Amino acid sequence: MTGWVALGLAPEGVRACAMKGGRLLEQVAAGSEAAALEALSEPADRILRIGDGTPAGLPAPILPASGPGLPGFSQNTPADVIGGWVRLWLAGFLASQPDWDGVINATVGPVSHWIHISAGEAVSSQSFLTPRLVDALGGAETPDADAIADSLSRPERLAAHLRAAEVSGNLQALTGHLIGAELAAARAYWLGQQVAVIAPPPAPVATALKAQSVPCATHTPDDLLAPGLAAVGKALGM
Repeated sequence: MTGWVALGLAPEGVRACAMKGGRLLEQVAAGSEAAALEALSEPADRILRIGDGTPAGLPAPILPASGPGLPGFSQNTPADVIGGWVRLWLAGFLASQPDWDGVINATVGPVSHWIHISAGEAVSSQSFLTPRLVDALGGAETPDADAIADSLSRPERLAAHLRAAEVSGNLQALTGHLIGAELAAARAYWLGQQVAVIAPPPAPVATALKAQSVPCATHTPDDLLAPGLAAVGKALGM
């Protein structure tokens, strides 16, 4: 029998990760919980549901103390919700550097989260719908560096910049202006901080930060999945 399974709704469907202690054996995705569990090679003794439960109000520890699920985080001001998978990635990031203090930008689907991390806790967050806007406006995957700089320095002209990029057909500029405006609004999170980015390639926020001479480590969600599951499983006695 498989030791335990982490199960939860992800952008690609319901993801199931089979674990033996702290070791990731396999992962599958399907259209429903039942189909995901059925697709695993072995049945599960125990199930940890990612995203289940009342979100922990920030500030809150990254690792849970108890419970049958791994809920995400919530914040009242500004209003925000961060999903359980992002919390899992944060746990995976901190697994190899538990004393790390700084800001993590995590992109999941249509949302970009900026999360202040200190002493093993998520302290505060600021989130943006920039990825959704890039998709809706037909932006390119890779941002234009000059457009990033323009909207970072003059975010009040974002709508005008977007119109000019649309008319000229410059899709990289369109993406760059949106990300530049996000960086301007999130300046308090990344300026003078240690920064890490968690995003699937090509990780345009990392590109934008490096264009502003901000050093940042970049990780994919898959990089952090196994160490995150191991850390959470250990914390919950799985």
